[in-house]
Amino acid sequence: MNCRRCGTPLRKPGDYCLTCNTANADAVVVEFAEDRARLTMLDEDEVVGETTVTTRPESDERLTQIQLRNFAGQVADEIRRKRPDTVYAAGAREPLRETRAQVHHEFYRVPDAGVDGESDDGRERASPVVSWVLDRRGDRALAVVETPPREKIGGSHSTLIGDRKGRKAVSTVAQHPHVKKIVPGPIDAGGTGSRTGLRAKATRAGTNGNVRLLLRDGSSVQENRIVTTAMDRETGERVREDLNEALREAELQDE
Repeated sequence: MNCRRCGTPLRKPGDYCLTCNTANADAVVVEFAEDRARLTMLDEDEVVGETTVTTRPESDERLTQIQLRNFAGQVADEIRRKRPDTVYAAGAREPLRETRAQVHHEFYRVPDAGVDGESDDGRERASPVVSWVLDRRGDRALAVVETPPREKIGGSHSTLIGDRKGRKAVSTVAQHPHVKKIVPGPIDAGGTGSRTGLRAKATRAGTNGNVRLLLRDGSSVQENRIVTTAMDRETGERVREDLNEALREAELQDE
């Protein structure tokens, strides 16, 4: 593949051109398995290339922590070569989490999809994950909130249940770029008891795109309002899914 602007040959499809400082892919879709990752480079609604990164455990067991970091590092290196605006990722959770920690691009987890296959006419069919991303890339992008997380929290109620874990849950949500404000709600002490300590969950989005953060600790329940930059229920659901994934990574939600 050659650079779309100056024609310089690129080492890999979708690479950023260092000759004329031009990006040749504006998004990367990464599909993770436990020991491999397939990267698909997109330029608007066109697939401009694919590449696969593989690793192999030293035994039949899962990757060691060092192997996992190295595997994710290889995927992160491939992403950085492209300098995309956005990264979309699906699949195996551990390498996805580790890769997200190693890159600083806008990064979204998207739904896993079915198995690749062939179309009715025998031709290779596009990955369902890539198709899902392409179908939604035309949607109006959500605004990014630059307000520091601590300044997003406010309202007439200031007490959070769960002490340190409660503050961690709210802080995790506040760090999301599409969250504008978190308004803590009153505490209800008549809920069903939780046996696993504080649990946090973002509930279904409303018609205006906003969601609720439900905190449960013992018999205490607190519902906190989350104001997002989503404009409707569909885009609000995308934010909700991302928030719940972040809460799972923070070990504040059951897998």
